[in-house]
Amino acid sequence: MPVGQPLCFSERFGWYAENSVADEYKEGFRKFIDPENIRKGLKSETILAYRYLARRAGREYYEMIRVAGVRNKEQRGDDRVRSIGLGFTVIDSEMRKNMAQQLALKDALASAEQANKAKTAFLSNMSHEIRTPMNAIIGLDTIALNDPDTPEKTKDYLTKIGTSAEHLLALINDILDMSRIESGRLVLKNEEFSLSKLLESINTMFSGQCLEKGLEYGCHIKGDIDDYYIGDNMKLRQVLINILGNAVKFTPEGGSIDFTIERKAQFQGRTTLLFAISDTGIGMSKEFLPHLYDTFAQEDATYTNKYGSSGLGLAITKNIVEMMNGSIEVESEKGKGSTFRVSVTLQDSEKKEISEHDSAVVPDNMSVLIIDDDPIACEHGRLVLEKIGITADTALSGEEGLEKVTLRHGRRQPYNLILVDWKMPGIDGVETTRQIRSLVGKESAIIILTAYKWDDILDEAVNAGVDSFLAKPLFANSILEEFECAFRRKNPDAEQTASDKDLTGKRVLIAEDVEVNSEILQMLLQSRGIETDLAPNGKVAVELFEQSESGHYFAVLMDMRMPEMDGLTATRLIRDMDREDAKTIPIIALTANAFDEDVQRSLQSGLNAHLTKPVKPELLFETLESYL
Repeated sequence: MPVGQPLCFSERFGWYAENSVADEYKEGFRKFIDPENIRKGLKSETILAYRYLARRAGREYYEMIRVAGVRNKEQRGDDRVRSIGLGFTVIDSEMRKNMAQQLALKDALASAEQANKAKTAFLSNMSHEIRTPMNAIIGLDTIALNDPDTPEKTKDYLTKIGTSAEHLLALINDILDMSRIESGRLVLKNEEFSLSKLLESINTMFSGQCLEKGLEYGCHIKGDIDDYYIGDNMKLRQVLINILGNAVKFTPEGGSIDFTIERKAQFQGRTTLLFAISDTGIGMSKEFLPHLYDTFAQEDATYTNKYGSSGLGLAITKNIVEMMNGSIEVESEKGKGSTFRVSVTLQDSEKKEISEHDSAVVPDNMSVLIIDDDPIACEHGRLVLEKIGITADTALSGEEGLEKVTLRHGRRQPYNLILVDWKMPGIDGVETTRQIRSLVGKESAIIILTAYKWDDILDEAVNAGVDSFLAKPLFANSILEEFECAFRRKNPDAEQTASDKDLTGKRVLIAEDVEVNSEILQMLLQSRGIETDLAPNGKVAVELFEQSESGHYFAVLMDMRMPEMDGLTATRLIRDMDREDAKTIPIIALTANAFDEDVQRSLQSGLNAHLTKPVKPELLFETLESYL
């Protein structure tokens, strides 16, 4: 049908639209048959199609109209469409089947969303209900353990109760994390953090566990790694703890665990770090490896009883790593051990490793000696210090270190700082320190390096002349912080910056509806000389605050779920009061509500901090001290 006769074309199809096309499709049909729209569409498409509902001869069915450009041989070099071909097809059964499928999918999606909301609400409520009695268990356990009148045999029972409670709490956290991941509600933070502090806390935790179990533990950094990065510190910590925790759990006494960190790439303000964790544990079969990250997957059902595993840790770990645009790989052999490799990309931080405060105590031309039998550790330490302009010598044994110290002493060019590894063949770090002191006296600061807890050798090391201790691996900030501490101890006239953090006499208002929890809080606070008032719900808390004089309360500890008035409402009412301290008094949430959005709601309502039950006493006191 020639397009050159638009009047005839438009009249004919206009009549068809008016008499045969259902009202809800008429406008779309008219736009589709518009000659200009057809020309424009055929410039980029070979065939145009429009589906619509037709009504003719008392019947109702779906049709499809298709348009294609028609060119004669002599017109093939011309881009302009001068003629078209039209076709009508009845697609009623196909269309209705497709619509039914779409409706079923829409209903299924709505049902899934509703079920997901119900599941989230259930988990939130269950988390609250479980954490509330757990708070009482762990709180009373801590108080009883610290009671000097508690018999030693009872303390042993209490320690086991505390360990079981912590294990139960870890299982609850795993289930909540898996729920957040499945519902897409787990959100990664993007904040600056210190990698050195992260590794220090992890090494302190696992070196102690390995020591108690009779395992060798080592942490090494290969090459050059910065102190600060930008990413989700807590989620990265969770990933490493999950893998290291499994390594300790599944490695029998006499085995070893090696933790290595290496920079693999750095490009356009981002760095890819590789964390490798190897163990000599029970390993896994090749047949099980494809199912390793399945939820609740365990190669042997008896592992749950023997090792206390939930089967969720690695599923959570893999999901978190993938959310960080990273990867996780594993190599394992039954009976010989496993190696996990986790790669994550973090944003580089502009924060300088060394502050003016730290550099103030660094002598000009500072010289350092690193004594360690591990060549990788020596080289890493040398690179870290060289990066901030400090020259470092290395020695691979205590004997070699003594020789270098003696030579320097003879030249009257003593080392400002000597870093000595604790565990070395031949003479260990403590004995090396003792011999250095007998040779050169106190002219150098000596710091013991170790991947283990040093509590057991503390007295012996101090008596030998050790000034401080430092956890491996080394970072410039941590080295200079410890050197500063040693420097100030050797120079008592140096400026003191530490505060007493004395909470004695401060009065705190506790809003808590569970009697046993309020009693535990009162006992904990009174142990630090803090006075307390108790409100059984939010309404009473608001009344007590309103009736008190300005400045009477130092802080408010606010539970979130209480009868008559919840914690969020009570906080808003306090903040809205027309009195001087209403806007500034620290209000701290002590709650079993553990979801990220719960924390956000707390802060948006005017709370200063959100502590999740069971609350550890040291964290509670640290939070209160921060407002002094």
